[in-house]
Amino acid sequence: MMSIIILVGAYRYYAGLAERFGKTKWQFGLLAIGIYLGFQILFLLSYRFYDAISNPNALNDNNYSGFSGINIISWIFAIGCVYGVYRILENRFKKENAKNPILEIEEIGTEHTKDLH
Repeated sequence: MMSIIILVGAYRYYAGLAERFGKTKWQFGLLAIGIYLGFQILFLLSYRFYDAISNPNALNDNNYSGFSGINIISWIFAIGCVYGVYRILENRFKKENAKNPILEIEEIGTEHTKDLH
């Protein structure tokens, strides 16, 4: 249940970023979902691999509870990963807007007027 809430929040967060910079909202929303789920799977598989190596009897102890300590840690790290990619995309979009040729066209001729005043 907690993962669903996080997924909806990540989707809306990325969709807002896409809307702000004129990109396709649903594509970036799906990107957020992919980043979150990919990180969760990678993190939990890595933990299970470590647990199996360090404790051979761990494979016999199947505990599928949704609220364990490792799940809470993986949620926090996954949220941090989603936020980190969000900041990277936001900075890249800001740089793209700064290099926009339309803004350069509007600046043509203003350099001469700056020198005259």
